[in-house]
Amino acid sequence: MNDCISRIRELLYQNQDLKYRDFNINLTPALPPSAFIGVRTPIIRNLAKDIEKWDDIDVFLSALPHQYFEENQIHMVILSRRKKYEQVLAEIKTFLPYVNNWATCDSLKPTVFAKNLDKLESEIPTWLASDHTYTRRFGIEMLMNFYLDQAFDPKYPDMVAVLRSDEYYVNMMIAWYFATALAKHYDEILPYIRDRKLDIWTHNKTIQKAVESYRISAEQKDELRAMRIKA
Repeated sequence: MNDCISRIRELLYQNQDLKYRDFNINLTPALPPSAFIGVRTPIIRNLAKDIEKWDDIDVFLSALPHQYFEENQIHMVILSRRKKYEQVLAEIKTFLPYVNNWATCDSLKPTVFAKNLDKLESEIPTWLASDHTYTRRFGIEMLMNFYLDQAFDPKYPDMVAVLRSDEYYVNMMIAWYFATALAKHYDEILPYIRDRKLDIWTHNKTIQKAVESYRISAEQKDELRAMRIKA
């Protein structure tokens, strides 16, 4: 094993929390229990800030797939913090096929993307069309994180509404996207629910998540509840 990877694992085991490991095992059922060491997120972030400065960090980043969930999380933090758009994009394209759980996928939020929305937009259709569950989920997440505020355009929910998948973690992200979009652009997004542009499960899950949101008014929640589809 490479010395860089050995040092990272040593640091992770030095910060192991067995109760937190058991919590993560239950929270992330897609992974086997053996994939978890048990290190809390604030510690992961602090470790990653130091590890990213190592001279041989590229050895770790290229050692894919990682054995442990926490190694994926360190990888995710490092990529999210990097400042050069083209570098980050290239490294994310390398990393995404090896992302194997929703927690790593959803935490991968490169800050540099917010300053490069025009460039990023051209990458998203490829991610949405991927056969890999978490690459597809990542593409939807990018639309949710970066294109629901000043950059909002009706073409983006159109891109999400046409997606169909048998994967739970893809459909959950679609529902999360539309629930968030309802909170920010209720009048523009409501027709997607009213006209039943989503599959039944995702339609109902969107309504459920929207009704749970404090950003949607009581009147809007009543309107949405009336649109639930009985399976």
